[in-house]
Amino acid sequence: MGRAYQNRKESMAKTAGQKTRLYSRYGKEIYICAKQGGVDPDGNLALRSLITRAKKDQVPAHVIERAIEKARGGGGEDYDTARYEGFGPGGCMVIVDCLTDNGNRTFTQVRQAFVKNDAKLGSPGTVGHMFEHQAVFVFEGEDDEAILELLMMAEIDVTDVELEDGMISVFAPVSEFNNIRTALTDEFPEIDFKVENLSFVPQTMTTISGEDIETFDKFIAALEDCDDVQNIYHNAEIDEE
Repeated sequence: MGRAYQNRKESMAKTAGQKTRLYSRYGKEIYICAKQGGVDPDGNLALRSLITRAKKDQVPAHVIERAIEKARGGGGEDYDTARYEGFGPGGCMVIVDCLTDNGNRTFTQVRQAFVKNDAKLGSPGTVGHMFEHQAVFVFEGEDDEAILELLMMAEIDVTDVELEDGMISVFAPVSEFNNIRTALTDEFPEIDFKVENLSFVPQTMTTISGEDIETFDKFIAALEDCDDVQNIYHNAEIDEE
């Protein structure tokens, strides 16, 4: 199950600067989602899920409401998606997803994070073929077989269900995201998803050890310092022994 956590780098912000960046990222993502799929969460399931995730990360209501209001107005900034791929410290594979209103600025910042931390930025598709784009859910539980049976009875296509240390991870095609969420919340109204997102899940892992661990941490921190970076996916597995 560790894959789910290793591919999700978002965590609760601890400083004002980190909170500002977190709020900015959610604001952009909510704005884009609402602008493309509609501002009503009841009719835009992707927006509803995003708002739920933002609240779990303690994003203030006014940040969420402002982003939706901006989308409702029809004006505002125009953001483009940008994806960068390459190899991080220790030879791990990395995918960086961005939302930007200035592609040149974003490319420069991401490139510097790679160059300054013993990483190599590649061309589109360099490592993407080694990841699977999947819906990922992680929650507390002990019976992974019961969860698999539940989803199969609902005729949901599931890639894998894993149990580790009291946590169940469900992996499925992205098209099944809403179906899985509905099936699980209907069966378990009080379920608390630790992770519920669309993620790039690596097919293989790369062990990072020794001095590469510190370099890898600096590399990820440098990417997270870029306001345009929304998500970072990698296949690094830290060996601290």
